[in-house]
Amino acid sequence: MCGIAGIVDAQSVPADREGLVRRMLGAIRHRGPDQFGLFVDRRAALGHARLSIIDLIGGQQPIANEDDTLWIVFSGEIFNYVELRAELETRGHRFATRTDTEVIVHLYEELGPDCLSRFNGQFAIAIWDTRRQALLLARDRLGVRPLFYTRVGQALLFASEIKSLFCDARVRREIDPISLDQTFTYWAPLSPRSAFRDVFEIPPGHYLLAQGGDQAIKPYWTLDFHPAADSGGESTSALVDEFRSLLVDAVRIRLRADVPVGAYVSGGLDSSTIASVVRRFTSNRLSTFSIAFDDANFDESAFQQRMAGELGTEHQVVHATHAQIGQAFPDVVWHAEVPLMRTAPAPMFLLSQLVRRSGYKVVLTGEGADEFLCGYDIFKEDKVRRFWARQPDSRWRWLLLQRLYQDIARLSESTGAFLAAFFKDRLTEVECPWYSHLIRWRNSRRSCRFFSAGMAAGSVGGPDEYLRSVPLPRRFGEWSPTERAQYWEITTFLSPYLLSSQGDRMAMAHSVEGRHPFLDHRMVELASRLPSRMKLRVLRDKHILRAASRDWLPAEIRQRPKRPYRAPIHRSFFGGPTLEYVDTLLSERMVAHVGVFEPKAVTQLVTRSRAGAALGETDEMALAGILSTQLLHHQFVDSFPDVPPVGGNDDVKVCLATP
Repeated sequence: MCGIAGIVDAQSVPADREGLVRRMLGAIRHRGPDQFGLFVDRRAALGHARLSIIDLIGGQQPIANEDDTLWIVFSGEIFNYVELRAELETRGHRFATRTDTEVIVHLYEELGPDCLSRFNGQFAIAIWDTRRQALLLARDRLGVRPLFYTRVGQALLFASEIKSLFCDARVRREIDPISLDQTFTYWAPLSPRSAFRDVFEIPPGHYLLAQGGDQAIKPYWTLDFHPAADSGGESTSALVDEFRSLLVDAVRIRLRADVPVGAYVSGGLDSSTIASVVRRFTSNRLSTFSIAFDDANFDESAFQQRMAGELGTEHQVVHATHAQIGQAFPDVVWHAEVPLMRTAPAPMFLLSQLVRRSGYKVVLTGEGADEFLCGYDIFKEDKVRRFWARQPDSRWRWLLLQRLYQDIARLSESTGAFLAAFFKDRLTEVECPWYSHLIRWRNSRRSCRFFSAGMAAGSVGGPDEYLRSVPLPRRFGEWSPTERAQYWEITTFLSPYLLSSQGDRMAMAHSVEGRHPFLDHRMVELASRLPSRMKLRVLRDKHILRAASRDWLPAEIRQRPKRPYRAPIHRSFFGGPTLEYVDTLLSERMVAHVGVFEPKAVTQLVTRSRAGAALGETDEMALAGILSTQLLHHQFVDSFPDVPPVGGNDDVKVCLATP
């Protein structure tokens, strides 16, 4: 999957620009440990850390066009590169490699930034145009691959991870309080913010063009749904057939690699479907990987083993204990580069470690199906609350909510009176654009009560205050309520959290590339024009996927209710072996030093946790959020390490511009 980094200066890049980019690459060598490359001229220095997957011998970057006027460093995959290359060759383009990278640079020659809409892939791209002295930075439609940037004077620095930017001593390292407030509400900073002041991400589906000290950020793709009135024109059988055909092709092209490709199998519908398609429609040898927990509240290993047996795969399992999660958490935060409200990324970190040790660099996963096909309970919650809101004094309509959130003990074991009161908050405000997520965000923001007075004073005030200033999509008012809920889930959860903290960052920590067939842009666009009944039929989720996989999966897997992936929190830090970093970072002295949280309130939470008291969901999230924020401050603000530059025994390609 690789990592990229670089600097462009409208005046002149620093004299030690090559040394700087070598250090920037050293900070992300985990993303691409196989080879390194640099391009240097008097205005720009680009760097690349390679995880070799396609054209293992000839694909070292940077790569140029025929006359060396365009130079590219690229992280990701363009899955339709075979078809695009054939098209470009008919137009006279000459290729020196077999890589997808070279296809990008030649198509950019033809179309400029418009080339981005032709790519079926997951990517972060940097192209330096030596003639125009212009830099293009671009990111895939849904933000599968990260790309950050910051400015220091006239210099623009960019990198796949923020730690690379911090290798330049001129870039200040300071946690952004607004981003932290957003994280404690939405579980992640909202694009284009990062966890740090003045460090931004290229938003999903956007590109940045910088030239002569000026820069502009523009979208080339936006999430859209067909208006509710347009739904239902196609027959159910035709839509299912189209869905099946597209999914098979999305899986097939994601098997393009010169290394073996494995698959994650969680035991649920989505990942099982992907693995089954590989088995049924390709000749690829398939190994599968999954996570098991000692804690039965989180474990799905029986279903994983059932599916692996059905597929006949070589199946490997990482057993994530409470102790292992706690021990891995500092590394998890280092790679995530953001506070975490859950420990769920930690087992994914352990899983990618197993994958890499087993000799695999690439895995297929089921991400995206829940968001685009309405697999989460939040979509059902929205539907039930809107039904209830028509008769808010009804004695029975709210009872439908008892079928939801069986995985959250506090709700599943609650009395009727508690459930009714919990979900009735702002019940009749159905015209609120973010009605679907009011309960979740209110619940998450309860963790903000641990903020210090200074931090609370700088709060953005919650979704109602913050989101009012965020422009809605042009056709938002024409979408059905279900699609509006999907919009918020995709933009505030899928892209900034699931594909980042729990996805790319945990896989690439061990040099493993995840590929997501459900996020093929053709699948996304099909899902976006499906009538709501094909996604959520009454309270039955992912209707079209269950219909499409009828002949591919055992009934017990295909009909199984969604079980959200979760991991234990407070028992991972308390109740087992003492974790010195937990005691140190949650001490009143260190909490006061960082200044984000109220020391006495944190001490009370720690005391309850250490005593083994059962914590509610919001206290569990608060514990993870507080500890990860303290870790982030320690790792990036107080004690950012000296990063060894690439070089020495590394395979490094250096390209110098012709004078």
